[in-house]
Amino acid sequence: MSPTAKIENFEVVLEAEEKGGFHVYTPALKGCHSYGSTREEALRNIAEAIQLWVESAHELGIPIPERETVTVTVE
Repeated sequence: MSPTAKIENFEVVLEAEEKGGFHVYTPALKGCHSYGSTREEALRNIAEAIQLWVESAHELGIPIPERETVTVTVE
């Protein structure tokens, strides 16, 4: 990341896989998914994937999507 790059935060979803490991993705960044054998590895991998996604979007002139988080409670 360049010294003048803007720091951005993105929500990620971490899901345990039935056969082990963790799938993780970023809802705001379509197609930005990763995997890890452990939670820590999955989170490191998605951080790298997010950085590459954002860098590619900047290079291609693609706007970074607005982020909106909504939580729904079901009783």
